[in-house]
This record gives sequence, C-alpha cells and structure tokens, in this order.
Amino acid sequence: MSIPPGRAPLTSLRVLVPHLRPYLARALAASVALLVAAGLLLGLGQGLRALIDQGFGSASPERLNTAALGMFAIVAALGASTATRFYLVSWLGERVAGDLRRAVFNHVLTLSPAYFETARTGDILSRLTADIAVLQALVGTAISQSLRNVLIAIGASAMLVVTSAKLAAITLVVVPVVVVPLILFGRRERKLSRSAQERVADLAATAEETVNGLSTVQAFTHEAADRARFSAEVERSVGAALSRIASRAILILIVILLGFGAITFSLWVGGRDVLAGRMTGGELSAFVFYAVLLASSVASISEIWGEIQRAAAASDRLLEILAVEPEIAAPAAPVSLPPPQGRVAFEEVGFHYPSRPETPALVDFSLALEPGETVALVGPSGAGKTTVLQLLLRFRDPQQGRVLVDGVDARAVDPQALRARLGLVAQEPMIFSASVAENIRYGRPEATDAQVLEAARAAAAAEFIAALPEGMGTHLGARGVTLSGGQRQRIAIARAILRDPPILLLDEATSALDAESEQAVQQALATAAHGRTTLVVAHRLATVRRADRIVVMEAGRIVAIGTHDQLVREGGLYARLAALQFTEA
Repeated sequence: MSIPPGRAPLTSLRVLVPHLRPYLARALAASVALLVAAGLLLGLGQGLRALIDQGFGSASPERLNTAALGMFAIVAALGASTATRFYLVSWLGERVAGDLRRAVFNHVLTLSPAYFETARTGDILSRLTADIAVLQALVGTAISQSLRNVLIAIGASAMLVVTSAKLAAITLVVVPVVVVPLILFGRRERKLSRSAQERVADLAATAEETVNGLSTVQAFTHEAADRARFSAEVERSVGAALSRIASRAILILIVILLGFGAITFSLWVGGRDVLAGRMTGGELSAFVFYAVLLASSVASISEIWGEIQRAAAASDRLLEILAVEPEIAAPAAPVSLPPPQGRVAFEEVGFHYPSRPETPALVDFSLALEPGETVALVGPSGAGKTTVLQLLLRFRDPQQGRVLVDGVDARAVDPQALRARLGLVAQEPMIFSASVAENIRYGRPEATDAQVLEAARAAAAAEFIAALPEGMGTHLGARGVTLSGGQRQRIAIARAILRDPPILLLDEATSALDAESEQAVQQALATAAHGRTTLVVAHRLATVRRADRIVVMEAGRIVAIGTHDQLVREGGLYARLAALQFTEA
C-alpha cells in the first residue's frame, strides 16, 4: 500500500494506537520516569559546576564532600529513574508486539482461501515476524529514546543560554542546519527501509517454498539451482540493507560534523574567556557538559529518526494486509440454520474464477442431495467437481444461483455456523505438527480421550496408532511426514468422524493410495458416511460404484446422473471412463 501524495509520512504508525491504548497507565508511568531521568541528567551539569567552583575552587574539604555527595545523589536517582523507564518501555514493546501479532494473525484467519492463491506465505510470515519486530523496537526503545533526546536537547539548549548566552548562540546556530538533512534523509530512509523489508520477505518466501518442497527439490537434484536462487535473494536483501545503512551513515556523519564542530569552536571561544577572566572554570565545564549533551542528543535523534522511518515502512506493510477485506464474511444479520437434516441443494449455480473469467467453472449447475444420501461427482479434470465442494464450504460464492443447506441460502448464514455442519476429508489432508490425539481432536477440541479413541477405531486407524512410539501422544512432524499416505488419510477420516457432521465431503480421498491402503481407507469412509449425507469427488470410479447416485460432469455442466450400472448401460462419457479404468485394472 503506497503512501498517498500529501499524506503525513508517519501516519501509518497509527496502527500502534489501538494496541497502546490498553496500557496507557504504563505509558504514563514510563513518561514520568523519562521526565525525571531527563531532568536529573540536566541537573548533573549544575552538580559538575558546583563540584568545580565550590569544591575544588574553595579549597575546603567540607564543601568538596558536600558537592560530591550531592553529585552522587543525582547519579543514584538518575540510575533508578533510567532503569524504571527502560523496564516500562521494554514491557510496552513486548506487549504491543504480542497484541499486534495476534491482531494480524486473527485477521489472516478471516481471509478466504482465494487470497492465498496469489499471496506468498513467506511474505505474510515476514510481516508477522520481522516487520512487527521493527515496531517492537520502536515502542520498546526508539520512541522512548527519541523523546528523551528531544527533552535533553531542549533542556541542554536552555541551560547553555543560562550558562553563557554568547557561547550558546554559536552552538545553537547549527541546530536548524542539522534539521534539514534529517528531513531529506528521513524520506530516503523510509523508501530504502521499505525496499529492504520487501527483500527480506522475498527471502523468507523463497526459503519457505523450497523447504516445503524439499523432497521434490532433492528428487529432481535441483539443489544447486535452488542454492543459486536463494543466494541471489540473499544478495538482493543484503544490497538493499546496505543502501539503507549507507544513507543513515552519511546522515550521522553530517550531524556529528556540524554538531561537534560547533562545540569545538565554542570551546575555543570559551577557553579564551576563561583565560581572560570573563568566565569561571566551573561555568565552562558546565557549558561543555550541556554542549556535549545537546550534540549527542541531536546525533541520537538523527539515528533514531532512521529507526522511526524504518518502522513506518513496516507499518505500511502491516496496514496492507490489515486492509485486505475477506471475500467471504458473515452477513450483518445472519440467518440461523434449522436443526441439522443434511439436505443440500444447488440451484442453477454459475461460477467462474476471477483469474479465468472467460472459462466458466460451473454452468447452470442444479443438484439436490437428500438426507443420508451418498452422491458422487465424477468427470475429467477441470469439470468443476472440486468447485462444487468449495461453494458448499463457502470458500467462494457463486455469481449466479444459490447453494442451500437445510433449506437456507449459504450466503445468509454465518460461515462458521455453516461449516460446523460439514466434515471434510481432502485429497491431501493437513496433518499438524502436534500429537495424534490433537490432530484427531482438531475439529472438536472438547472431545474426550475415549471419544478420540472411538473415532480412531471407526476410521480403522487405532491399530497403527497403537504401534506408534507413544500411541495417541506421539508427536507428528510437520504435515505428518512420518506417516504413510493411508495413515494420514485415516487420521483425517477419524477427525471428520469425531466432528460428527450431518454432511460429509470427500475430495479424492483415496486417489493417491496403494491398493492395500485404499481398501482400509474405503472401509473407514464407508463407516464415516453411514447415516450422513455424503458428497464424494472422485477420479477413480471403483471408489464410487456403490454411491446412491453418480453425477457425471464435463466443462462445468451435469451431463448424466444415475447409478453405476445405469450409466454404463447408457454409454456416453461415464461408460468411456469406466471402460478405460476397469480395462486398465
């Protein structure tokens, strides 16, 4: 999301406001500690002046002791207030970052699957981690330090004037000159920071994609090419970061040359005044102290300004994803579904994917499923079978017609209430990096251990689960890589059985299995489908021969409906597919 012309450069940081508001008391306490610490630091200059003029200059041990004790008291109070400020702002940074991550993650979960067909997972993860870490540093460090340095710069400027108006004029004349490069380089810093963060996102996306497909990478001996690709992304990332670093380094150089150059000249003038008796050594020492404070504060502000610009770029990227509206959302006044029956109807549904508007996925698709009926969708690839399931799950909405569940238009229902009536067993079931029990319990977190075990038995999974090292407590790797395809499918079926939905959706649930695994999974699927309305998508016709009805689809249309035997006798597409598959078998 680019920044519109005329928009203030830091308005994107407003993303932090709602997350800071709950911790206003802590923020105020941190501000008080900041003010106290800044005031005490400025007081050190007067303590130094007293120590030199009244302690050293008086030749009195008692006055020296008093001045030294006063100086130590200021230092002790300064340490306590600074430590308090550091703890409070660091606490704020951690809490705000945690809340912001939660808010962005929660928003991502509302986005429809269609969004992730074009979005890069690595880029989203980069925003959740790297970009929010930049904002955490802003809240936990940069804001506090910038306010501290602004206060010290203002206070030091005032104390310079009080100590010596002539020398103050020499020093302060440089301050406006320093502000100009801050503004100019700040704009460049934001642009370079955005570029650097996008390169990091590219890096994360490349790594995530390669690691997820590592078996394919190794199977095709593509390691060298992927190393070169990742190395190129690393160089792009490093190059973008170095450009940002070089820009900030030039800014720091300019600020230090101007600031400390002015101090050096002021010291030269002040030294001449001390030699001429127009100024005491204590006054010059205090002036030097305040001048150094002013210069170092301005130099720190220039560096922190770069961090603020970097945080603004990170905020832009977070606002981009937070601005994405879910394509599928609950209506303002959702209709309640009646008691579950398991009745499904598609009425003259028309749908095309936004990326392929010229090719309809479904055309005048009408189909009714009665409670307890098993209906299979078959046909060649691209016929629209999986699209039917996506519309029923309301991952997408049709452009024409209606999808009804128990007599209610799916668009009028809260998507979560709709999906609570559906159980899905996908072709590639998602196995999470958790225990076997947690994976089965995924669709029904409140289920007891006994219910989980019963679902595993019904899915013909209990035997192989018992053979795992820790049984139900065995931790499965990411995507269940330690399990066979048939074992993953049976865990997915157990998950669907435990959910106990009135409507079961089976999407190519046995297409990638060997004969032995397919037989076990088919038995589990028959158990799962018993007493439920079941909609099956299949390429392998042997898996749907016993369906109550088989719906033959081609190019998004229904071309035939009947039982296996009826469709074979009628000839046509189904008979040709059956002849090919059963002859091959």
